[in-house]
Amino acid sequence: MPAHQVYDTVIVGGGHNGLVAAAYLARAGQSVLVLERLGHTGGAAVSTRPFAGVDARLSRYSYLVSLLPQKIVDDLGLRFAVRKRTVSSYTPAVRDGCSTGLLVGGGEERTRASFRRLTGSDAEYAAWEAFYGMTRRAAERIFPTLTEPLPTRAAVRERLGDDTAWRVLFEEPIGVAVEERFRDDLVRGVVLTDALIGTFADAHDPSLAQNRCFLYHVIGGGTGDWDVPVGGMGAFTDALAGAARAAGAEIVTGHEATALRTDGREAEVDFRTEVGPGPESAEGTVVARHVLVNASPEALAALTGAPAPERAEGAQLKVNMLLTRLPRLKDTSVDPREAFAGTFHIGEGYGELATAYAQAAAGELPSAPPSEIYCHSLTDPSILGPDLARRGYQTLTLFGLHAPARLFGGDHDKTREVLLEATLAQLDAHLAEPLADCLATDADGRPCIEAKTPLDLERELRLPGGNIFHRPLAFPYEQESAGRWGVETAHPNVLLCGAGAVRGGGVSGIPGHNAAMAVLGR
Repeated sequence: MPAHQVYDTVIVGGGHNGLVAAAYLARAGQSVLVLERLGHTGGAAVSTRPFAGVDARLSRYSYLVSLLPQKIVDDLGLRFAVRKRTVSSYTPAVRDGCSTGLLVGGGEERTRASFRRLTGSDAEYAAWEAFYGMTRRAAERIFPTLTEPLPTRAAVRERLGDDTAWRVLFEEPIGVAVEERFRDDLVRGVVLTDALIGTFADAHDPSLAQNRCFLYHVIGGGTGDWDVPVGGMGAFTDALAGAARAAGAEIVTGHEATALRTDGREAEVDFRTEVGPGPESAEGTVVARHVLVNASPEALAALTGAPAPERAEGAQLKVNMLLTRLPRLKDTSVDPREAFAGTFHIGEGYGELATAYAQAAAGELPSAPPSEIYCHSLTDPSILGPDLARRGYQTLTLFGLHAPARLFGGDHDKTREVLLEATLAQLDAHLAEPLADCLATDADGRPCIEAKTPLDLERELRLPGGNIFHRPLAFPYEQESAGRWGVETAHPNVLLCGAGAVRGGGVSGIPGHNAAMAVLGR
């Protein structure tokens, strides 16, 4: 049970953003309590051993780092590191009946040669360099604003200082820019994928949901790089929990917040916790000047008794695998250790993505499910036990697109099985050997593979509709009722510090930082 009844700040939820806020506030001298429903901290940013008797500690849900500011790592003195991937991406293809592919990485000349081999000229490579030169400049200018008070739309445009980039990123559907700049269907698809991670949208969606997703995927760290967390994602949240506790924050797990009442100056949080091995539970109440909710807007509404917001929906399939070896590729021009070191795109040509979206929007499973894969252990073998590493085992993480929660409303388990089988078949089409031949087995002789649908994520993590961003992402400028930091709510002393805050989403710690700054009046 909590050590006290009264605190300066109570934080509901011990995911990474709540832990960031706890560490900042405790370091500022506040008394802080974190109430976490699960038996451990970390939320979706955790490492687990999902396969019985197998010493492989995988990032089970979230798995790469892009949006985490170095400022947070430095401010909190975290002992945490990331590593760059040697290859950005590889996308297999079949041209004129021959297996080939596009490798982005390994140096400028090698990348240029790969574009030329795939497309027959240097035109697509030149367009690629120009386009991502534009996004890199945007990243350098926009990313630092994410840990500052919310700027106005006009201020962001002025800071960007590029009318073309503003139009491409903020004003017209990203599909327009993709089609204007690129001619090759496969190249177009590789560009578009960053707009569809966890986002169910078409390239020309008038809502610009795909643009907002694309923006956050290309500005991370001021570079747009997606880095591998050393030790897995759990190493990051373990470091955060350690920093918060070292600063004096109190963290209690297995404590579920059940209600929140406030008069705007003081708040009460009711909680429930299990006691003993049976079904008995104990209840309690803590009082605080501020409450930070590191949960979804939907959860915040439930706690306060407010009307529920529009229902969110996730749209992804997450698959974790352990292999005895990486599979051989039909494209013999690239080593599998390079192809899987970056993002390995499957079924993500521009036309394929449009078809998959249309089928899912019509209520059907995509006939050729698009996905992307990467091998964590190539960059960071520390997640494998010494024996597995010595024997050459490798992990694969797969993230499937256009798999909205609505598709799993019938026979969930059967639908998940069918989608997984179809997704792996798309990969097998580019392999010289079936992936099944490379899968390791656990202590019970079962293949080391697990799949999570949006409904699995909702059940296990309470992500609303399995949405990894809690709700549609917002552009990083002032929004109606968002307040100075983008974390404010209808209650002056209740702040939203999870992914559903403005500038939330991804593994960033940014909402946690910004909520702490709002509490401290900075």
